[in-house]
Amino acid sequence: MRPESAASLLATPRRQKLLEHIWQRTSLSRKQFATLYGAPLERYAELVQAFPASEAHHHAYPGGMLDHGLEIVAYSLKLRQSHLLPIGASPEDQAAQSEAWTAAVAYAALLHDIGKIAVDLHVELADGSVWHPWHGPLLQPYRFRYRDDREYRLHSAATGLLYRQLLDRHILDWLSGYPSLWAPLLYVLAGQYEHAGVLGELVVQADRASVAQELGGDLARAMAAPKHALQRKLLDGLRYLLKEELKLNQPEASDGWLTEDALWLVSKTVSDKLRAHLLSQGIDGIPANNTAVFNVLQDHGMLQPTLDGKAVWRATVTSNTGWSHLFTLLRLAPALIWEAGERPTPFAGTVVIDTSPAEKDTAAASSPEVVAKSTAGEQESPPWESGSTADPIPTPLAQAMPDVMEDLLAMVGMGDSSATQQDALATADVVPVAHPETPMPSMAVFPSPSPALAPAPSSSTAQPSGEHFMAWLKQGVASRRLIINDAKALVHTVSDTAYLVSPGLFQRYAQEHLQVATLAKQESQQDWQWVQKRFERLQLHRKQPNGLNIWTCEVTGPRKTRRLHGYLLDDTGVLFQDMPPNNPYLVLSPIPLKN
Repeated sequence: MRPESAASLLATPRRQKLLEHIWQRTSLSRKQFATLYGAPLERYAELVQAFPASEAHHHAYPGGMLDHGLEIVAYSLKLRQSHLLPIGASPEDQAAQSEAWTAAVAYAALLHDIGKIAVDLHVELADGSVWHPWHGPLLQPYRFRYRDDREYRLHSAATGLLYRQLLDRHILDWLSGYPSLWAPLLYVLAGQYEHAGVLGELVVQADRASVAQELGGDLARAMAAPKHALQRKLLDGLRYLLKEELKLNQPEASDGWLTEDALWLVSKTVSDKLRAHLLSQGIDGIPANNTAVFNVLQDHGMLQPTLDGKAVWRATVTSNTGWSHLFTLLRLAPALIWEAGERPTPFAGTVVIDTSPAEKDTAAASSPEVVAKSTAGEQESPPWESGSTADPIPTPLAQAMPDVMEDLLAMVGMGDSSATQQDALATADVVPVAHPETPMPSMAVFPSPSPALAPAPSSSTAQPSGEHFMAWLKQGVASRRLIINDAKALVHTVSDTAYLVSPGLFQRYAQEHLQVATLAKQESQQDWQWVQKRFERLQLHRKQPNGLNIWTCEVTGPRKTRRLHGYLLDDTGVLFQDMPPNNPYLVLSPIPLKN
């Protein structure tokens, strides 16, 4: 074999897609990711080259070690998002240590099998000398064989020989500053998983999932995630909203009130804005309605329950100016959000709990009357609670996909967010579909990476419009919040231009920008229709010869075909800096479609 560079080894579509997933799970800029993750992954690739992960078990093929390493990192980061770490620490400590724990999980996963190349393999170079991995990356052509006398479990103990090849002193200096993390990481590196607590459990579980995927085992069971999957996302979202968007302790209408012993938030307003914010960050798995959000928050102890165990309180808020109103509210402990020195001044008025019977708290929580008094323009239920949103793809259809890489990435969340999935299926509402739908094969075609993760245009500082929609779309594609050419993507490349799926893409914009519902209601339109009309007025799309706006695409899968409907852009420059290749699974249909 001839040694290859890290860039060459990692350039395959499959590995690029795994790297993309790993980046998306870190919430870092491209520059930060390159330092904390990219460099160790490249060193790993250069060290393992084309070695298999085993002789006759899992990933037993040239390059199997590299594939297994990337897969287990991807799985482990997926699992890590289900935990608030360190367990039992205060929310403030968990937030401060978040990135360190995420990186440690990834490093532990990447290194778990690295000892195999030190004790399981005999490697000879072209000049006849024996190579050992502590010599550094291979620089000459090489050949290898498995040692007949190897010990099955010795590779775990051999990790300590090699981890310094991947992790530099700056990374180790950083991680050593967190005692609750440093000890379990050292145990993992020594192969003593029984002493490594949750860190060891995450690595073992991710390893099991990667092996199950390769051998055709029960991947769903191997990847069974704990029920705390959304806790950190929701808590981080609440902290952001309270810092940047929500108004507290106003003399009259307000989004919430902070008393000496509780934080009271208007239930529907906060639920709507929390979902919109998380969607705008590209976070998947967000609950689809208010009740589901309340249940998740309550299940994880983030909400203080009422006397009868419910999530939603009814209370009358009275300010010192004499203004008063009855609200449905969520009650949180202020310490979840602020440290003691950061807490705002308490509300000067009163919040008096209403103990009179209510017919249904969850219905009241969605009452437009309540929210209208607190935040103007929030009267409408969010679009994904309306009847126009389709159900997610049934499990049997998803399992019919024969591509093992599609199955793997579906398990770790690539291209399978619930919002995107619903939007893609909602296109079936435009016209009757002639063929049964089947998931489109996953593609590894992406736009050129942006130097940093660009934020989405702010929903609170810009008025929705056609121009704002295009700015949101361009930033979403550049920052990878909106994946293109994937199985459930809302943007594809067809006929050397961009294809915008309708109504899915316009629904997604409306979900992230709650003001659209109010503007659409004024014109007696659905929110996505309002956005679509504003886009059409920009005249950026290519019309059919007969003057129609909408184009039909045939999606060809391994077994069936289906149709998408959408717009073609006239000029790709308004969306892409460098035009990606066309998606080979999509072909424009000659069948005319009435608008």
